Amino acid sequence: MITADENVEELLERYPEANRFLMKRGIICVQCGETYWGKLGDLIDDKGLDKKQIISELNAEFEEY
Repeated sequence: MITADENVEELLERYPEANRFLMKRGIICVQCGETYWGKLGDLIDDKGLDKKQIISELNAEFEEY
């Protein structure tokens, strides 16, 4: 299960397609070849998006992995 406390780098290692999923929502996880070094929840908060909604969508999208 993906949580707000998930490290972004670890998330992308487990679910590489999560990068595309998040980019479609304006959340940039990789910039200049470097992964964001922080928590997923912080990254979502920085964009002013609904954290619970995004994480719920992520879990629904990647529950089969």
